Amino acid sequence: MAITLTALSDLAALGFDAIIDARAPAEYAEDHLPGAISLPVLDDEERARVGTIYKQVSPFTARKLGAALVAHNVARHLEESLADKPGGWRPLVYCWRGGQRSGSFALILSQIGWRVETIAGGYKAWRALVVKELYDTPVAARVVVLDGNTGTAKTDVLHRLKTRGCQVLDLEGLARHRGSLFGHMTGGQPSQKAFECALAMELSRLDPARPVVVEAESAKVGNLRLPSHLWAAMGKAPRVIIEASLPERARYLTRAYADIVADGERLAGVIELLRHAQSRETIEAWTALAAAGEFEALAHDLMLVHYDPRYEKHRARMAVAATTVEAPSLAEADLDDLTARVADSIAALIR
Repeated sequence: MAITLTALSDLAALGFDAIIDARAPAEYAEDHLPGAISLPVLDDEERARVGTIYKQVSPFTARKLGAALVAHNVARHLEESLADKPGGWRPLVYCWRGGQRSGSFALILSQIGWRVETIAGGYKAWRALVVKELYDTPVAARVVVLDGNTGTAKTDVLHRLKTRGCQVLDLEGLARHRGSLFGHMTGGQPSQKAFECALAMELSRLDPARPVVVEAESAKVGNLRLPSHLWAAMGKAPRVIIEASLPERARYLTRAYADIVADGERLAGVIELLRHAQSRETIEAWTALAAAGEFEALAHDLMLVHYDPRYEKHRARMAVAATTVEAPSLAEADLDDLTARVADSIAALIR
């Protein structure tokens, strides 16, 4: 039986024991339903072979080969990944359009006795719900932007706001990137579609009666684009701006970016990426500071010369309500106090 999803929340409400993505591994890697496991009925090479035969030989020949491959792969899944599943197990299976791949898999599972269902329209129908949430639906909650120049511990404060019970949207966490040329994280970024899926799920869970705090970002976080509705809401939102001295911010950045500081080759490579925006002399000076281990001095100069002027230029275009929170110290021990004052400022700003 095929179920029709009408909202992103339907998936959790239906309470399936497992969600099985029957598509090829490359399709799964690009994006998949939240919590889905990959049990392909055709791998990438097999899918390409069947498609080629379909076009160049005949649909009948392609279907015959496809059926043999599907039977072989489903048998392997039954002997391995699904071997321990009990009689009452209830899986949901999907493929690209809810067609032959998920249908074939589901038919075999149902013959065993499991209460299996498929998704009408498959992944394509799910993707339509994601697009609707991101591009056709206004952000449900009132947005408040947590702002501040580079090195003002905005991400740390955002995470602490969440532990205090505030509603937050962690764009950098979803994008797996810290939002600058120095922002690469281990494992790299998800695909645009996977990012959008995760973001849509977060947006769909927002309580419209409470504000949602979002860290100030450009229209892209690393290589990933923010949806236009969210970007527009952030541009109009009131802001709480954290202010701290350059020396304090330099100390914080040296601590927060310890992974880059520890990798001299990587650090030099990122500095090189700024050559289009800075003079040869400036790049050479920064490279020398990095090589000498003068990381606080490097961070200080990067902010003074490169990042702060760009932040101020961007912020000058924002004609929105704003309040400032001073941070005399960004030491780890002082961030909880800073977070409490930021939370108070958010409450006052939206009152």
